[in-house]
Amino acid sequence: MSNSFVNDDVYNNLVDGQWVSSETGKTIEIKSPIDNRIVGKVQSMSTKEVDEVFKAAKKAQTMWRNVPVNKRADILYKAAKLIEESAEEIAEIMIYEIAKDKKSSVSEVKRTADFIRFTADTVKNIEGGSIPGESFPGSDRNKISIVKREPLGVILAISPFNYPVNLSASKIAPALAIGNSVVLKPPTQGSISALYLAKLFHEAGVPRGVINTITGRGSEIGDYCVTHPLVDFINFTGSTQVGQHISKITSMKPLLMELGGKDAAIILEDADINDAVKNIISGAFSYSGQRCTAVKRILVMKSIADELVSKLKYSISNLKVGNPTEGDMDIVPLIDDKAADFVEGLIEDAKKKGADLVIGGNREGRIIYPTLFDNVTLDMRIAWEEPFGPVLPIIRVNNVDEAIAIANNSEYGLQSSVFTKNINNAFYVADKLEVGTVQVNNKTERGPDHFPFLGVKSSGLGTQGIRYSIESMSRLKAIVLNIKNN
Repeated sequence: MSNSFVNDDVYNNLVDGQWVSSETGKTIEIKSPIDNRIVGKVQSMSTKEVDEVFKAAKKAQTMWRNVPVNKRADILYKAAKLIEESAEEIAEIMIYEIAKDKKSSVSEVKRTADFIRFTADTVKNIEGGSIPGESFPGSDRNKISIVKREPLGVILAISPFNYPVNLSASKIAPALAIGNSVVLKPPTQGSISALYLAKLFHEAGVPRGVINTITGRGSEIGDYCVTHPLVDFINFTGSTQVGQHISKITSMKPLLMELGGKDAAIILEDADINDAVKNIISGAFSYSGQRCTAVKRILVMKSIADELVSKLKYSISNLKVGNPTEGDMDIVPLIDDKAADFVEGLIEDAKKKGADLVIGGNREGRIIYPTLFDNVTLDMRIAWEEPFGPVLPIIRVNNVDEAIAIANNSEYGLQSSVFTKNINNAFYVADKLEVGTVQVNNKTERGPDHFPFLGVKSSGLGTQGIRYSIESMSRLKAIVLNIKNN
């Protein structure tokens, strides 16, 4: 056992205010997607150790819930300041750990600090209220309901590799703000960045046991964590497959899930093509498309398709491809070989079934060059499956209703975009799309972080966004006053 955050490149877990190593003696090597160098090692915890983490969190939460909201907010403000001051240092870890370029990494950390500050501001203004009995027909005027909001208890936060800092903090900050304790299970690839985040929350003054971390293989402790009796709420971001599994094995346990997507950009005949191209390129290819909200397919009217394809091809040819340690890159190595193999399989399937390869289609190690397919048909995997890589299919359509039908004929329903100069057309499309958010004349994206963020169908459960996340991780309690007349 140790009380240091890191010893000889081995990172420990925060458990009940102490940095501890695993009694198993096992560690997991975190290798860089860039060149397979070992970035560091994290602990491989046992189920017995997981028990101790949840016990500590449960005990601490009974104290933390009674801390005044302004004092909880003050700790969050301090955490945001420490995170912002550490942006460069955290970004350096992220570059090697998840192959994200420095500019994007720094931006993620600074956005996280802003998220935490806004959370602290918001929670101070979340109030209950009173409801007079007489406001309901025929009810007793001598009754008043006092409504207050209470924390749920222990929150299990499970975050993904692509935004290990931001999507950990987006779970931690609202949970802490309303009085919950948190057990963070970061992704294996991304663990070091997330552990650094937990370290800064701890240094900001979060009391012992109120924030804890668990590292280990999901295959070994994942199911044990999500079904643990001391877990009161699960906040998960990851694949639809894993999310569906969690949903099946948990019982009477509230869930908030951000899962996969197949976000479509619908380009109408009156769209500003240059603006559409700019947004599509950024939305589809930044961080090699490894984002749930990435633009993942284009549905374009046939009359303007040739122009769109030509301009997309030119812009794609100018994307920067390479090692993120050598500068700000648009296309970087995918997170692992399995991911690259999957994307390559989608490319080969599209080629085999007759799609027109406009640009790209080649691979070097884990780098998939930015790829554009035209004349994609609905029998191709790339029309429906989420690549989580830099591959973009163009499906030509005859009219707007055909585009809407194809967009909706999907297991996913995260976001979609529509590009048009006609506001009536924009609302016509938006009203018919079966997604959580419709972007008008913009790429699909998360944020601003106080907006509601949600998916329908296999893209998620519940609503995120700062206020909505606080409300999801709390519950209402009604206290009814019965006033007796003397």
